[in-house]
Amino acid sequence: MKKRAKTGKTVKMIIAVIHDHDAADLMEALTTSGFQATKMASTGGFLREGNTTFIIGSDEGHVEEVLDIIRENCEARKKTVAPMSPVANSLEGYYSFPMEIKIGGATVFIIDVEQFIKM
Repeated sequence: MKKRAKTGKTVKMIIAVIHDHDAADLMEALTTSGFQATKMASTGGFLREGNTTFIIGSDEGHVEEVLDIIRENCEARKKTVAPMSPVANSLEGYYSFPMEIKIGGATVFIIDVEQFIKM
């Protein structure tokens, strides 16, 4: 397996927040392509549905490859959500009519990492 981030070198940290539905396929595609990723459970704010947050370390030269893998495995799609009633006397997030929303896809952050050390 190829190393996609070398210890001691400056690398990029890619943080990708994706829909839970896409997590297994994305992890499989990343590992098949030689990338290591840390996967964490997270929750979205609007729908309070499950997301998965991936942290991926990559040399700068492989960032576009990671982004392509994310694009291929995390498709945006439309979903109709039913009305939601207020919970515990809170109107935060309350809506009273069915709505069609976009779910899936990915929100990606790319951050410079000064040093990557694997012990």
